Amino acid sequence: MVLYKLEDFEPSYQESFDGHDIKGLGVYTQGSDEKVGTVSDVLVDEEGHFRYLVVDLGFWIFGKKVLLPIGRARIDYNVDRVYTIGLTREQAEDLPEFDERQTLDYDYEERVRGVYRQPTDYNNLPVEAATPLDPLAGLDPLGAPVAPLGTTPTYARDSYTYENEPALYGLNEQDHQTLRLYEERLIANKRRQKTGEVTIGKRVETDTARVAVPVERERVVIERVTPADAGTAVSGREADFREGEVARIEIHEETPEIRKEAFLREEVRVRKVVDQDTVETQETVRREELDVNSANLPIEER
Repeated sequence: MVLYKLEDFEPSYQESFDGHDIKGLGVYTQGSDEKVGTVSDVLVDEEGHFRYLVVDLGFWIFGKKVLLPIGRARIDYNVDRVYTIGLTREQAEDLPEFDERQTLDYDYEERVRGVYRQPTDYNNLPVEAATPLDPLAGLDPLGAPVAPLGTTPTYARDSYTYENEPALYGLNEQDHQTLRLYEERLIANKRRQKTGEVTIGKRVETDTARVAVPVERERVVIERVTPADAGTAVSGREADFREGEVARIEIHEETPEIRKEAFLREEVRVRKVVDQDTVETQETVRREELDVNSANLPIEER
C-alpha cells in the first residue's frame, strides 16, 4: 500500500477544508488536555483517504516524529486542535520514529499498528458487546468485531487492507461529522471553431473593345474642263502630238495599326477584422441548502 504526503497528492488540498490547514495544528490528549506535539504532515492512500497524521512529539519527546492513525484522532477546527484518542506517553515512546528518508512499508506500519493494538484498547469492552458468532469477541468503538478477549488481532500481509481495522483508520462519525453543501455554477468559456472559408483569386475575362481611328485614302479625280481659249488656233510647234504620253500619280491610303498594352487597373487588399458581440445563455443550476430539524433543541450556527 503506497502512501503519499497530502500536499504531493493534492497541492490545493486546503480548498477542500474551506481554507483550513491541518498541518501546524497542535495535538492534545483527549481528556487531560495535555499538549503532545504538532501535526507536521498528513499521509493519504492512493484514493486520497487520510491514513496517518505525522506528529512531531516536541512537547513529549524532543526531535521524534511518529504516526497517528486517523481513527485515533479527532480534529476540531473550532479551536484549531487535534485530540488523540487513547494515546499515552508510554505508547508514544514505543512507537517507531518516522523518518521521511526511509521506506514506509508494511513491516513498518505493522510496528506502528502493534503499539496501538494493545489488548486493553481492543478488548476492554463489556461482555454484552460480544457478537452472536463468537461469544468471546468484542466490538471496537466503531462497531466492528475485534479479537477475542486477551488477544491481539493478526492479519495476513497479502490480504491486509485499512478497512480491516476501522478503529485505527475509520473516521468516527461522532468525532468527524462534516456535512458539505454543494452548488452548481455556470462556467463561461469560449471555443474557437471554423465557420467557413473565403477563397480570393483572379480570373481572366475577355471582352471586345472598339476604337475609332480616322484614316486617309487618296483617290484620283479626273476633271475635264473647257479652257477659256478653246477653239483658238495654235501653231505647229505648240501642237506636239506624241503617242503614249502618260501622267503618273501615286495613290496612298492609311490603314489602322492596333496593338495591346497592359495597364494596372486597381489593387485589392485582403485582411480580417474581428467583430465582438456578447452572447447570453442560461442553464438551470442546483444548490444544496442546510435543513436543520432540531426538535426545539438549542442550535448555534457559526
